[in-house]
Amino acid sequence: MAVSWGSVTYEDVTVIFTQEEWALLNPSEKKLYRDVMCENFKNYLSIEKIQEHSTKEQHNLPGSKQSNTTVKISEGKESQNGRKSQECEVHNKLFPYSNHLQQHERLHSGEKPYVCKLCSKAFSYSSQLPTHERTHSGEKPYECKLCSKTFSYSSHLRSHERLHSGEKPYVCKLCSKTFSDFSTLRSHERIHSGEKPYECKLCSKTFSYSSTLQRHERIHSGEKPYECKLCSKTFGKSSNLRSHERIHSGEKPYECKLCSKTFSDFSTLRSHERIHSGEKPYECKLCSKTFRHSSTLWKHTRTHSGEKPYECKLCSKTFSCSGNLRTHERTHSGENPYVCKLCSKTFIFSSHLRSHERTHSGEKLYVCKVCSKAFGHSSTLRRHERTHSGEKPFECKLCSKTFSHTSSLRTHERIHCGEKPYECKLCSKTFICSSSLRKHERIHREKPYKCKLCSKTFTDSNTLRSHERIHRGEKPYECKL
Repeated sequence: MAVSWGSVTYEDVTVIFTQEEWALLNPSEKKLYRDVMCENFKNYLSIEKIQEHSTKEQHNLPGSKQSNTTVKISEGKESQNGRKSQECEVHNKLFPYSNHLQQHERLHSGEKPYVCKLCSKAFSYSSQLPTHERTHSGEKPYECKLCSKTFSYSSHLRSHERLHSGEKPYVCKLCSKTFSDFSTLRSHERIHSGEKPYECKLCSKTFSYSSTLQRHERIHSGEKPYECKLCSKTFGKSSNLRSHERIHSGEKPYECKLCSKTFSDFSTLRSHERIHSGEKPYECKLCSKTFRHSSTLWKHTRTHSGEKPYECKLCSKTFSCSGNLRTHERTHSGENPYVCKLCSKTFIFSSHLRSHERTHSGEKLYVCKVCSKAFGHSSTLRRHERTHSGEKPFECKLCSKTFSHTSSLRTHERIHCGEKPYECKLCSKTFICSSSLRKHERIHREKPYKCKLCSKTFTDSNTLRSHERIHRGEKPYECKL
């Protein structure tokens, strides 16, 4: 696509840094800037057919010894075509034409006379307005000759062309990493310096990149500009929308090289790979515990702070993470969204479904390192390991008795409060624990424990063992007196 060029103005060949931006440049970058701008200005003068005087022309650009933002060109002298350079009284900067001086002076006055008719955004330079208008019209006049991709700005085209050439002229001095454009290098350097110049005005949180700040601000505004065309679900980030769309398409383009498992987004693949490597890069600063995922670390830090920002609207119960709140809400709605394909049993939690499916497959993934006993659930393995370690982490607040399992603690606490929630349907007798109820119910019906010697039956295993001592003649209880 051919590009139509209008008349060239001084601002077209000038890159103007603010004092803050200039301070971020190192000496070699400042020198490069001066050399390029000198060359640009010489070319500009040749286009305008202005002959240089024998007087030496120099650019005193930002940071030079004479002045911070001065360009000296034949100071006040006429060129051969009779034109005089125009001087800015604030910075002593000289311009070859009065209209260039007028444009420059708008930097000091803040005047922005060029207004977009569509969105009312104002600009200091006339050249900036047509460039901005392309955001409304969608016009992309700059075309890549290799792949025909088009761009709104010539600078974007130049950066894109480096993808084809592989050119990365900007080098980080600290780690030698190279980049195809200067802005990406500046952003990268903040990793080393820890600089976070972009601050949220609502919560004062700071960020290294303006794009990250914009995404963060959507948390406060609730804005979700990215909408799924299939189910109308909206998202705050475009990357989240792309990942969501793969749910509809079933696409899983990211494959683990070790186990061939596939994933719909790259971040999930990276998290999965840590299972193989054992890497846990996220460390709690308070207790030094490490985690595979940053989200897990955030949730963990709330155990120290006690923060529970997610509240159930129905019962006001609070939770430390949004996932736990959503799961809790199902106890009110009765929703059981996870269905076993083999027996159609439904579950509130996906983890409960996975655990249940192992009852069909007989799979026991979790093995005790001490005795090699295998279990279908990680929680069951953890409980079992306490039989080896003797650990009893659950303590009764009333009598300080300790227990290996929370369920044992809850059962014990009923002794203090007198609660007996398990009732026999036949005789209405109540019991503290479900196992005691099951033993009692056998009185009314079955006696599953049978003596092998005399065929006598009993309702529980303890009574059977006591009976068997009669046959063996065993008398284990001795009077000490």
